[in-house]
Amino acid sequence: MQRRGYPGRLLSLVGGVLLTAVIADAQGGGIERFYGAYAGEAVSESGDGLDKRDINAEIAPQGKGFKVSFTVVVKRGSDKPRRDEYTIAFLPTKRPGIFSSAMRADVFGNAVPKDPLVGDPYMWARVDGDKFWRYALFVTETGGYEMQTYEYTLVPRGMDLRFSRVRDGEVLRTVTGKLKKIR
Repeated sequence: MQRRGYPGRLLSLVGGVLLTAVIADAQGGGIERFYGAYAGEAVSESGDGLDKRDINAEIAPQGKGFKVSFTVVVKRGSDKPRRDEYTIAFLPTKRPGIFSSAMRADVFGNAVPKDPLVGDPYMWARVDGDKFWRYALFVTETGGYEMQTYEYTLVPRGMDLRFSRVRDGEVLRTVTGKLKKIR
């Protein structure tokens, strides 16, 4: 007995896989394009005026997803510089280019996002072409919201950074800067 159509079906399957890869590449690829260590400066603008920030960031693979580690040193006038450090893990979702944070373990040991209704940030990330966004949503004590958006855009020597902090529709702070890829 001879199998008819087997080579044709195999060719169709291989073609479909290749077409999917070509489409993904045409859409700008994934988070892997952003992997690396970056350093730079940014300027923050708020109702209190301007201040400078030194920023170090790393985006790296971790398990089935990736992690974002960053250090920010805020320099405001004659005040002692303030240093903040964070590392956030993200996992892929069923939606292409969208990642959920994995900041705590549930009762079964699975990595899941934190709960914004108890004051923790709900975080997620997305990638689209040369842009990578991280979002943090907070539910305020009065039931309002605060949204923090970090937008990274790939440029020839690193990334441009734009951050905004909005509470109940009012822009509280914007930060813009340039990060150079150091490895």
